[in-house]
Amino acid sequence: MSFTPLHRALGLPPSILTDEILNAAVASGAVETDDLDWKSELPPIKNLSQTDVPKDIAAMANSGGGMIVYGVKENQKVATGRADTGEFSEGHERAYRSVAVTAIVPPVFGIEIYRLGINTRAVAVSVPASVDGPHLIYKNDYFGAPIRNDADTAWMKERQIEAMYRARFNERRRATDALDGLYRESVEEHDTSTRAWLIAAAHPRIPVLARPDRDEVRKIFERAREITLTYSNRSGIHPVENIDYLNPRPGLRRWTAVNTATGSQQWQEAWASVHHDGSVTLASAVGGHRKSADGYFDGWQVEGRGIEGAVADFMALIRATADALHTDEYEVRVGVEWAGDEPLSILTVDGSNFTYDGASTPLRRFTPVSSTITATGSDDSFQRQVHDLAEDCVNQGGITYLHMISEPPEADG
Repeated sequence: MSFTPLHRALGLPPSILTDEILNAAVASGAVETDDLDWKSELPPIKNLSQTDVPKDIAAMANSGGGMIVYGVKENQKVATGRADTGEFSEGHERAYRSVAVTAIVPPVFGIEIYRLGINTRAVAVSVPASVDGPHLIYKNDYFGAPIRNDADTAWMKERQIEAMYRARFNERRRATDALDGLYRESVEEHDTSTRAWLIAAAHPRIPVLARPDRDEVRKIFERAREITLTYSNRSGIHPVENIDYLNPRPGLRRWTAVNTATGSQQWQEAWASVHHDGSVTLASAVGGHRKSADGYFDGWQVEGRGIEGAVADFMALIRATADALHTDEYEVRVGVEWAGDEPLSILTVDGSNFTYDGASTPLRRFTPVSSTITATGSDDSFQRQVHDLAEDCVNQGGITYLHMISEPPEADG
C-alpha cells in the first residue's frame, strides 16, 4: 500500500493506487501542487534525456518527493479530464528509469511507475523524497538545480543550493550517529567474552513515521524467512529460525523477536528487532557452534557459514521491512564481536565439506563492515548486495568463497 498525492487530494488512507483513484482525483478537479504535476502526454522515448523529464524528476526529488501523472488534461493547474497516453512499453519504462539515474547528479533511485487504465491509459510516476539533494541537471557546460515552487518548476538560487548541501551533510552525520547507537546497543546486550556474536544493524536513510502493529511485524518476520532461502541454502544456521517470529514483543519504539534456542540448542541463540522508524537489528551467536554430536567449537572459532546465514537473514529482514514500511536506502553495519583473549578465527569447509581453519587469518579485532544498501529494486540486484556484504565479512578472516549464499547472475550488458 502507498500514500500518494492523489490519496492526499481525496482524503484517502494509504491503499494501492488504482485507476479509480485517478478518476476521482480528476473528477474532483485536483489542483497541481509542489508534489503533484499533471501532464497530458508521455514524453517521447527517443532522446528522453533531452526532454523535461530529468528536470521534472530532479525538481520533485529536491522538493521532498511527489508524483508526476501523464494522461491528465489541466487548465490553470486544475485537472479537467483524462487523455490516453497510449502504450507505455517496457522499453519506455527502462529508458525513463535510466534517465533518473544517468541524467541527474546525484542519481534519483527508487522511482515507482504505475500503469493505470485500459481504454484511457495513464502513467503515474512516484518520485521518492531524497536526502542526497541538491540533484543537478547538466546541459552542456552548465548545470542547475530545479525545485518545485507550488505548481511550477523553478531553479534554485545559490543560497538554496548551499542550504541543501548543508542539509545533506547533516543528515549523513545524523544517520551515522543513529547507526552507531543501534550497533553499540546491540553489542552491549550480549556477552561477547565467552563466544563471538555477529551484530548487524540497519538504519533507513529516510526514517519512516510508522508504528507497525504485531500482525504487521509478524508478517515481516515471516516474509524474511521466505526471502532468505531465495539466495541462501540450508548448509548453515539461519538465525531467523531460532527466534519467536510469531509473537514479537513490544519494546522501546520497536518489536523484538526473542530467542527460542535454549538448553542444548543455546549455541545458536539469536535475537531480531524491527523498529518503528524502519531500522532493523539482528544479533546471532556465531562462536562456539556445535561441531559433532557432543562437541563444540571454542567461542573464538566462527564458521564462515554461520556468518553467511546471519548476513542472509539480516538482509532478508531489511528487504521485508522495506516492502512493508515503504523505506528504500539503508545504512548498514555488520560486525563480529569477540572480547576474549584468543584471536578470532573464521573457519571454512574443504572439498569434502569438513570444517577446517587452514585458510584462516587470526583476527585480534574484526572490523565492522559498513555499506549503503538499496532495499528496493530487482531480486538480482538485491542478491548481489547480499553476496557482496557476506563476501566482505568472510574475506576479512582469510576466507575466499561463500558456501551458503549463491552468486547472482551477471547483469546484461
